[in-house]
Amino acid sequence: MIVSLVYQVVRKLLAVPAVLLRRNMAKDAELLVLRHENAVLRRQLTSPVRYEPTDRLWFAALSSLIPRRRGARVFPVTPATLPAWHRRLIAVKWDYSKRRSRPGRPATASAVKALLPQLAKQNPRWDCRRIQGELVRLGHPVGSTTVWEILTAAGIDPAPRRGGPTWREFLTAPAEGTVACDFVHLDLAGLRRVYALVFLEHSTRRLHIAGVTARPTGSWTVQQARNLAVELGIRVDSLRFLLRDRDAKYTESFDAVFEADDIRIVRTAPRAPPDRSYLHLPHHGTQAGPYRLRWTGTGPALPEPRERPTGRGCRGRR
Repeated sequence: MIVSLVYQVVRKLLAVPAVLLRRNMAKDAELLVLRHENAVLRRQLTSPVRYEPTDRLWFAALSSLIPRRRGARVFPVTPATLPAWHRRLIAVKWDYSKRRSRPGRPATASAVKALLPQLAKQNPRWDCRRIQGELVRLGHPVGSTTVWEILTAAGIDPAPRRGGPTWREFLTAPAEGTVACDFVHLDLAGLRRVYALVFLEHSTRRLHIAGVTARPTGSWTVQQARNLAVELGIRVDSLRFLLRDRDAKYTESFDAVFEADDIRIVRTAPRAPPDRSYLHLPHHGTQAGPYRLRWTGTGPALPEPRERPTGRGCRGRR
């Protein structure tokens, strides 16, 4: 009985190392199965494997338990990848690029951009500097140039007139009711000089020849002004200004004819032909200017276009 008991005890003691050795073999076999399965799965992937931050943390923790010489065979990444992950983590921690201010002038807030057109429309007499001062009082420090750029982009004109005619319309508006008058001399075929009183409408460039005489006087000029008023009829109501020079033949009676129709007399400066540039001609006569007058026994006929002279010595415009 004692020998049998000793045998059983010795057998059990010898079975313990076998069990321990068998467990290590089973672990090795399990690791081989998992490694082979991992290799099969990698062959089926078409894109590189993306590791999450938790996966990288787990790999980094296990790397200290495996010898360095066996790390290349066990880990799916190279040994240099683990320090690269660490450097990237430190760089992200100390990255302050998002806190930096953008170079140059800061952008205008969208609330200010929406407030500017509203202030300009509600206060049409406020200019850019006045609007800029009000914004500063409200706590929005912007420049007057920025205010002008935003209002211009929104299609709002400068103060005090937010909407109105364009610059071209402003320049051409006075021509609608302006007529100019002047004397031009004409040299006839017999070397006799006569004088014609002409009126030019600035808006239509229509030329009215009031009369032709060899010796113009003040009374004759007044009569021609009356004839023009009768000829224009109701169109005289559209005229506002009469532009003339300071010739003595334009008497007070001449001005009274037009003032009766609410036409304002505007006298040009002395010796200032450019003030009547539409009517002023550098050379008066039958060979200068765009028209030639036909003289008849009863008076001047309608002007007819003349042919521009050619040949040497001609100084006509080309």
